[in-house]
Amino acid sequence: MGLAKAIDLRVIGADLVTVSKIRPATYLGQGGVERLAEVIEAEEVGVAVIDTHLSPVQQRNLERAWGCKVIDRTGLILEIFGARARTREGRLQVDLAALSYQRSRLVRSWTHLERQRGGFGFMGGPGETQIEADRRMILERITRLKKELEEVKRTRDLHRKARKRVPYPVVALVGYTNAGKSTLFNSVTSAEVLARDQLFATLDPTMRGLVLPSGRRVILSDTVGFVSDLPTELVAAFRATLEEVLEADVIVHVRDVSHPDTEAQKSDVEDVLRDLGIGETVDRGLIEALNKIDRLGEAERQELLNQTARVPDAIALSAVTGEGVDTLLALLDRRLSETREIVEVALPLDDGAAISWLYAHGEVIERSDDETLARMRVKLDPADVARFQRRPRTGEPS
Repeated sequence: MGLAKAIDLRVIGADLVTVSKIRPATYLGQGGVERLAEVIEAEEVGVAVIDTHLSPVQQRNLERAWGCKVIDRTGLILEIFGARARTREGRLQVDLAALSYQRSRLVRSWTHLERQRGGFGFMGGPGETQIEADRRMILERITRLKKELEEVKRTRDLHRKARKRVPYPVVALVGYTNAGKSTLFNSVTSAEVLARDQLFATLDPTMRGLVLPSGRRVILSDTVGFVSDLPTELVAAFRATLEEVLEADVIVHVRDVSHPDTEAQKSDVEDVLRDLGIGETVDRGLIEALNKIDRLGEAERQELLNQTARVPDAIALSAVTGEGVDTLLALLDRRLSETREIVEVALPLDDGAAISWLYAHGEVIERSDDETLARMRVKLDPADVARFQRRPRTGEPS
């Protein structure tokens, strides 16, 4: 029901239908189809949402049996994504996913090319023009979208290379949709990313600079929320967005511990990350931000705090109240420091630019000066070590 409410559907009722054997014609058994037909007619239902993937034949036959629009889980998620994506890249990715989905079935509306509201018109609606989709037209549109998306990817690559010239570590927030990623992102960066108590409030990647307690600068990335049984069309289409996760130095898994299915949601997120090719990172253990402890009862909250005190990479917190957020930032500092190398340098005291650069980019753990030289032991990221070694011998490292 959460997905349906996320697209502002008024949910009249929900029913759990036992399916002992999937029927190729209607997915549901004949008795289930007839029973739901009576409910749909009595309640004058306009849209029936089936929480599974339907074949084009199953969707058409259910629509005929029920006399209303029928959409499956994939269509509903695509409708939400179509309504929420705002950036050019986000729109291109969602359009590509929607067309890949439409390609396999009879598409009666291409209203996403001309509508004023969001979404993709899978649910139909008053005033929408019904245009029979033509396979050749869809293929041509897919080809154009892929070319446009490649241009966007090249632009993202240029931005990524630019960041590597100033190689701040990237920390990516991942998690199930509505786990509180954007609220946490706003809390620590003072950004104003859309944060609402609804599924898929964030669909476009956002990055901001963040200064950790040690003074170390990082780039924090807020990503699209995951969901169980994410349509394969979306996993492929959103790969460019999720590249920020693939290249992150640290991944923080934000979890809604107040949700009754939090453990299942954790598994869903980890499965998607493995599908993206970073299973080794998942197996080594992600940092877990156990969010929304302000929604727990006192006894449950205290039990969780006691548990996380014994787990080095898990922090119980509330992005809303700020409790535990400082502890998370300190943990990020420690995790990033593990990759740093200790280098010993001797610099002329008058080389103030290089000395200042080391203080700005590293952690000076020891320094002793004589009449001419500053002898320093500094912790630096491997990339910064290379930059420092390549520096001009006068002036600031390039």
